Amino acid sequence: MAAESEARRVTRPRADALRNRERIVAAAREMFVEYGPEAPLDEIARRAGIGNATLYRHFADRNALIHDVVVSVMARISDQAEQAAAEEPDPFAALRRFVHAAADERAGALCPILSSGFDDDRGRPVLDAERARLKGAVEGLMRRAWESGQLRTDVGVGDLMVALSQLSRPLPGSGCLNMDQFARRHLQLFLDGLETPARSELAGSAATLEDLRRATP
Repeated sequence: MAAESEARRVTRPRADALRNRERIVAAAREMFVEYGPEAPLDEIARRAGIGNATLYRHFADRNALIHDVVVSVMARISDQAEQAAAEEPDPFAALRRFVHAAADERAGALCPILSSGFDDDRGRPVLDAERARLKGAVEGLMRRAWESGQLRTDVGVGDLMVALSQLSRPLPGSGCLNMDQFARRHLQLFLDGLETPARSELAGSAATLEDLRRATP
């Protein structure tokens, strides 16, 4: 009995700490979508319902928090891509489902990783692994849609992800009022533009995720 009580005393703080970390990451994800990676850390702590000291116990600096948010968002979006591919027999329906699900996961928080200014080697292996998983999952969805003849061939993973990221972010000064309903409308317009037959020729070449990172000053 004494051993069980001691175990509870040891494990409960760990569970509380894990919940606090998850709340911080969730609050930061929303704030980065609304205000970008320079969102005030004090406001992130307030939204998470914790004190500033607790935030800094989990994350030593802004880059550490951005890293965890980006990894979390990429992992959740990869899950959505893999689930859509497994459950939707129609290739374009799977792609459409993924795009809307990724918007719900706040894909706009991925914007920091598209910037070469975010470069923190402390978590590089994890970041690279999640980026590779996301790229593979989305490429798989797009490949199926290409092979079925439903997706225009002059777009790449980078085109899809940058549009998804931008369209799932609120407009500056909008106050985020009813943004989700507008995002879904605009995402559907974008998806309609991806279907064949293409109505116009796109300028330039299809973008990759690597292209986006190189192109951002």
